Amino acid sequence: MIPIRDDQPHFITPVVNYFLIVLNLVIYFFQAMLPPDSGKLLVFQFGLIPSHVTALLGGAHVAAPAVVLVPFLTSMFLHGSWLHVIGNMWFLWIFGDNVEDYFGHFTYLVFYLLSGLAAGLTQVAFTPHMRVPTIGASGAIAGVLGAYFILYPRARVLTWLVFLFYLPAWVILGYWFLVQFLSARASSLSYAANNSGGVAFWAHVGGFIAGFLMVWIFPRRQQRQRYGTW
Repeated sequence: MIPIRDDQPHFITPVVNYFLIVLNLVIYFFQAMLPPDSGKLLVFQFGLIPSHVTALLGGAHVAAPAVVLVPFLTSMFLHGSWLHVIGNMWFLWIFGDNVEDYFGHFTYLVFYLLSGLAAGLTQVAFTPHMRVPTIGASGAIAGVLGAYFILYPRARVLTWLVFLFYLPAWVILGYWFLVQFLSARASSLSYAANNSGGVAFWAHVGGFIAGFLMVWIFPRRQQRQRYGTW
């Protein structure tokens, strides 16, 4: 099921959401312009490698702590292909504006980054021996989806599946989460999944749950009545 658009209005200009989309696209454009060896080096230096984190926590003498921990942030802005980045940004475009509308600009930015951090921690916890980099904004975006699931469950989402039709957001996002969770459980059954490339399903699960929970923690933005509307 591919979401096309939602019918939930927003009442502020989602400048942070726009900024995040543009930033991710610009970084990937830069990444794609690098020679293959340089691009691979960039991913291995700034992608999140779970085995490096667990080695550091275990007291091993690996790279400096900053080199190991900074990728929790930088990995959110790297992608593996044009399809990867465009797919992520498409979901952020559809669902992020309303979540920013609910939280306000600054709180939304903090929320987004914390969702990405929670996603990275979840991936490390469930795949501690993985030696390949984890990259992509999908963990942070999963937090946005988790918040949208709580805030706007009855919003209608125009969806393509052979033909176009509207479904409530809770169906689309609930199905998405179920697929991620079942895929994560399946990947955990294989030891090889911890040491080879693929989709970081546990990051999606962790980000979604973090976003789901932070709705109850983060305050809603103060709304002011103007010209008879909110």
